[in-house]
Amino acid sequence: MRKSFASLCFFFAVFNCCAQSPVAVHVDLKQDLGPFTPVYRWFGYDESNYTTTPNGQALLGQLHDLSPVPVYIRAHFLLASGNGKPELKWSSSNVYTEDANGKPVYDWTVLDGIFDAYAAAHVRPMVELGFMPRALSSHPDPYHIPWPTKPGEVEGWSFPPKDFALWGEMVRHVAQHMVERYGMQQVSTWYWEVWNEPDANYWNGTEEQYNQLYATRQPACGGPFPARTLAAQQPRVRFPASTTRPSLRPFSSTAQARKAAQPAAPFLSTSSPSMSKAGRASSRAMCAWALTASY
Repeated sequence: MRKSFASLCFFFAVFNCCAQSPVAVHVDLKQDLGPFTPVYRWFGYDESNYTTTPNGQALLGQLHDLSPVPVYIRAHFLLASGNGKPELKWSSSNVYTEDANGKPVYDWTVLDGIFDAYAAAHVRPMVELGFMPRALSSHPDPYHIPWPTKPGEVEGWSFPPKDFALWGEMVRHVAQHMVERYGMQQVSTWYWEVWNEPDANYWNGTEEQYNQLYATRQPACGGPFPARTLAAQQPRVRFPASTTRPSLRPFSSTAQARKAAQPAAPFLSTSSPSMSKAGRASSRAMCAWALTASY
């Protein structure tokens, strides 16, 4: 016991010493090491409706000019229901509604404006399939609460669908529309993501329900892509961004079965201020894993 206690004290002493060891960083501004080549090309924001504003369109052009390689843009709320006007931490496209008989009705006006702006700026979208349209939500009310929400408040767009088959059909229509409007050659260069941070307040369902959501979109996304193009131009669907402890279990078997033909850096958060050191390490591991988990 005494030996174990001594070992424990030694461990904490070493840890404390290492944690407080000073680190000196010297910068010589007179020394020129050569031109700086930007390596960043992935950008994202909450309010997808700001994309079509004059400042939003100007910003897309500036982001495009930052990198010599294609720039990718990822925005939230692409499928949410509403009037298409941006708010802080909120946007909507109203792409999916239902008529009095429960039949799906699609309106591409707002979504086309967003993706047309991407095309005009020569940037590529990372299409985030989210969030849940009001007509599909299993818990639609209250659907949207202006930010910031209070503790305990949840919004209808964050819930699983009332019918996973209808969700899959909507995703198929979205993918089909994109292929018809922008062409297979362009759409095959995009990335697709199912939801955002389902381990946080963006998802008010269970892990099993998210797995079902993810699984349902796979045939839906593949549907619009002609069979002859799938071998060379698989729709690239990525694991969602995560804040804390992403679970690899539902995806490990698929990752082993289908190695990525076109690996690329997924858009994953690994630097949340509230994230623990273990959480950051886990998220970075998820990034490395996702490089080989393409569909």
